[in-house]
Amino acid sequence: MDIPVHLRESRPTRLVVLLGLVATITLSAWLAFAVLRSLRQRTVVMAIYPEGSLNVELVKRYQQVLARKGLEVKLDESAGAVESLSDLRNPKSGVSVALVPGGITTKQDSPELVSLGTVLYQPLWVFSHGGLAHGHFQLTGRRVSIGPEGSSSRALSLEVLGRAGWIDQKSTTLLALPPVESAQALIRGDIDTAIFVDGWESPVVEQLLRTNGINLESIPRADALVRIYPYLNKLVLPAGAVDPAEPRPPTDVILIGPKSSLVVRRDLHAVIQYWLLEAAVEIHSTPSMFRAAGQFPAAESVDLPLSPYAQDFYKTGSPFLLRHVPFWLAVLLEQPLVWLIPFLVILFPVFRLAPAVYDWAERRRIYRLYSELKHLEDEMFYAAVRGGGHKDFIERLNRLEDQASHLSVPSAFKPLVYGLRLHIDIVRRQALKSIST
Repeated sequence: MDIPVHLRESRPTRLVVLLGLVATITLSAWLAFAVLRSLRQRTVVMAIYPEGSLNVELVKRYQQVLARKGLEVKLDESAGAVESLSDLRNPKSGVSVALVPGGITTKQDSPELVSLGTVLYQPLWVFSHGGLAHGHFQLTGRRVSIGPEGSSSRALSLEVLGRAGWIDQKSTTLLALPPVESAQALIRGDIDTAIFVDGWESPVVEQLLRTNGINLESIPRADALVRIYPYLNKLVLPAGAVDPAEPRPPTDVILIGPKSSLVVRRDLHAVIQYWLLEAAVEIHSTPSMFRAAGQFPAAESVDLPLSPYAQDFYKTGSPFLLRHVPFWLAVLLEQPLVWLIPFLVILFPVFRLAPAVYDWAERRRIYRLYSELKHLEDEMFYAAVRGGGHKDFIERLNRLEDQASHLSVPSAFKPLVYGLRLHIDIVRRQALKSIST
């Protein structure tokens, strides 16, 4: 049973409609997934350390800056950087961001983490009640607060001061007091020494620097220590930096300390990483006691490798989209553009060739029938026609015309079909004329 011509001609149209419907459904599903994913990405969890540390103020500033962009920063309290590193490595903890001083992890220990660059110096502050004996930096036999378990103060004190022989865990009474309690205990005289790893603007550091009877100790053999521990830096607090009139401190104080890095999980969304970097520029680029204007954030890899997005940021800044669209739209567009742009570059030549290929394919269907007609015409003029061969020749022409009549082609190619049928009729008339003579 022959299929009506109009139904045969509608097949390409129906196929195009079907493909368009499938593409629309696929695109809609992707958009729905991307929107839902972008809504989930509107929050990020950042570690925050005990009250009294500079970390508290910095993290809250990150929270405020990112809130202006539409990103909510939730805070996860921890005892310090060591504990936060453990949470960062654990994908089930939910923590994705933390400020981490150098010297407490490595690339091998934390393959899940990357750095967005260094953001500030965190000196190792050693405060003593009444001061140490002149020329004798020795903490053995003293009551010393080195910070709670899980803090960078404790980890670095035990590693650096312990190796130098200034802390003896057998003869030194080591206390795990958080910053505020440690400072208050030192001022009251309940402990002899308090050690902190914190920034210049730390509230407890500022308090102790201005308290009478509390001395800030210089670190002996600082040059040797920074060679032994590459993550450490030698810093100098100039005489009179706290109070030039008194002066306080009365002489230059030699300090050592790591740089703190903005550390994130490797799988943290690119948009959030870029916005954390933008926030870091706003928060850390101003001058301070131990940094020049614009020194931080810096594209430095202390313990962990730089994120690829951080590398791009320090070279060219944030991508154009992130500077001109809302957060949810940036999240929606950022990932597809990563693969869509090269995909379109690859497909561009295909798109240019597609019309020519399509035109060639449609014309070939018609020209194939022309070839058959040419073969029949040659047979008519150069082959001997005898007996029933005339009738067979006409029947073959009729079948060829039937094929041409049922040939389904787009409207642009129908004149070629009509031309083919006209030429078939011309050959038929010539054949009938030859038969009649």
